[in-house]
Amino acid sequence: MDTPAQHTQTLIRRYFDAFNQGDQDGMLACLADDVVHDVNQGERREGKERFRAFLARMAHHYKESLDGITLMVSTDGARAAAEFNVTGNYLVTETGLPDAKGQRYALPGGTFFAVKDMRITRVTTYYNLTEWIMQVSGDI
Repeated sequence: MDTPAQHTQTLIRRYFDAFNQGDQDGMLACLADDVVHDVNQGERREGKERFRAFLARMAHHYKESLDGITLMVSTDGARAAAEFNVTGNYLVTETGLPDAKGQRYALPGGTFFAVKDMRITRVTTYYNLTEWIMQVSGDI
């Protein structure tokens, strides 16, 4: 019989597999309807529909994949964290950021999760925005 930690690990792996496949519906299927999304350098978003809008905006501006994903899950399965490497292309200029010209970037990132009833209830993502800006601006 699987433990709560194993269930959560399976859920988070499914979420990241969907991310890497560009499967937004697959990602959304992992989320609770009232998911809380704390985005790096941004406002807190609540609800699956706001998460869906975020995913659509990201897919418009960026093409990303994650590798080297390392998961850490609490024994009770209620919390998880992931560290990974992000590689991507900056496709379309986003307001307030440097001009997009298809620049490639690569940087480490991390996400923290809360899980309840086999659904992700909170997603908090971190990456170094200053490093990303330096990469797409050609300042490194």
